[in-house]
Amino acid sequence: MQLIPGAEPWSHHGPTSFGALCIHGFTGNPGAMRGVAESFAASGFHVELPRLPGHGSTVQDMMTTTWADWTGEAEAAYQRLAARCDKVVVAGLSMGGALTVWLGTQHAEIAGLVCINAVVQPVADELLDMVQGMVDDGDTLIPGIGSDIADPDVTETAYPQTPTVPFLSLMAGLKELNPAMGSIACPVFIITSTQDHVVDPINSDILADAVNGPVERVRLERSYHVATLDYDKDVIETCAPAFGLRVCQ
Repeated sequence: MQLIPGAEPWSHHGPTSFGALCIHGFTGNPGAMRGVAESFAASGFHVELPRLPGHGSTVQDMMTTTWADWTGEAEAAYQRLAARCDKVVVAGLSMGGALTVWLGTQHAEIAGLVCINAVVQPVADELLDMVQGMVDDGDTLIPGIGSDIADPDVTETAYPQTPTVPFLSLMAGLKELNPAMGSIACPVFIITSTQDHVVDPINSDILADAVNGPVERVRLERSYHVATLDYDKDVIETCAPAFGLRVCQ
């Protein structure tokens, strides 16, 4: 399989007993979270930066993947990390944020969650019905959602199209996830771009209200959805490892 340059997964063995799992978003690839992963590594963490199934190569490779595939890889990466660490934090962008929340519902032992412009709320039923109608008509692709970045000098290497069937699978996964978010009792660090053209910032409010653990929040005024590559990337790369160290020590 030929990967997009920079879309390679990454595994790092650190000097401490702490680990950080970093998860990219829907139609994106590990490149969008690489800076965050490297910032955790620089702070002494073991790191896993997986490539979710169907991502980082061609959009055709994504066509048959589902929420079950992505949660399966997130779980496998978590287990790889937990096998060599005493405490683990999970950080995710967009759908990676949803997978971060999902792992929080599955593993009460997780030390903390970092959710960056996380999507947790399915889109309106009217839009779902429209996309389902497109699927029924044989339309497999719609315009892409990647590279929502304020910095004109930066481009995300996400797919230029969004596959419709995987999109519907993501929405179904979010519907299942919503009722379980109240089971999360670990600390949650929520990072939100106030201008996001992909995920409505209200998703962060919904998440903050749903979880039962302590919540910390940072709002980004200069960055759009892919904030990990945008003007505020340094803020994220500083705040995320600092939060990780607080909850792990």
